[in-house]
Amino acid sequence: MTETPSTDDPRHPHWVYHHGSEPDPRFTLANERTFLAWARTVLGLLAGAVALHSFQVPTTEGVRVGVIALLVLTAIVCTVLAMVRWARVERAMRERRPLPAFSTGFILAGALLLIAVLLGVSLVF
Repeated sequence: MTETPSTDDPRHPHWVYHHGSEPDPRFTLANERTFLAWARTVLGLLAGAVALHSFQVPTTEGVRVGVIALLVLTAIVCTVLAMVRWARVERAMRERRPLPAFSTGFILAGALLLIAVLLGVSLVF
């Protein structure tokens, strides 16, 4: 375990790296891998939006545009929440505090459930 980083530490964001002490690098790297998994999820959401637009599914334009907008909005929200979650976990590890609750997954699950219901209803009718 190393000492508290100095104020001339070039890493950003300072509100994360200028607190506590360096955690075990394995935990920091695991936190980064989790962030990258969220980034892959965002790419999947955007790919789904592009696919719906390209194949014009569902055929009703208003519903298609709405579902595509929800996919893109979910991608934007997930990007922001993933970054916030990464920073909160990193800071908690540095300060030797319990990790924050996993609320991001529930938000994503709710958004995907809404999108799935809209797509399901639009494909049936």
